[in-house]
Amino acid sequence: MVVLWRCEICGDPYIGDAPPKNCPFCGAHQKYIKVAKVAKANFDVELNAKDRENVERALKVEVSNATFYFCAASKTDDDEGRLLFKALGKIEAEHATIWRKILKFNKVPDGSEQCHVQNRENLEDSHARETRAIEFYSRAAGESANPRVKEIFQALVEIETDHLHLSEERLKK
Repeated sequence: MVVLWRCEICGDPYIGDAPPKNCPFCGAHQKYIKVAKVAKANFDVELNAKDRENVERALKVEVSNATFYFCAASKTDDDEGRLLFKALGKIEAEHATIWRKILKFNKVPDGSEQCHVQNRENLEDSHARETRAIEFYSRAAGESANPRVKEIFQALVEIETDHLHLSEERLKK
């Protein structure tokens, strides 16, 4: 039976027989994907000063990473690399949208990142970006006073760790 599912991290719906292993929009793990009528995806949260600072920084991180990945998707010299970077760009852009909703901004700010033609250089840059994001999100989750903000940071640590493994696998080749 086809069911309407909803990701509790990004709030986006998914139609299918079963919940996907990862949200097709933000990459959240299956534990965050629930039947739509019971899923809770609240973006109207109160932010204390520290949470606001961390959420604003997270938005910048995601905009920067999305811009980098879309650049890499258009320039890298490897067919699979173009596909990988396009997929990562879409996911990072979705992460930026999550933070935009929480900050109640009308739009996601533009980014201006550069990338490389050589796929290996893009993978190395990706690895460094994902490592920094994981470290920051882990710290921000620990600092958060808001359970919803903490949940999002923790989910993003899991997602960015998945991305880190993708770059690590390809850098070994």
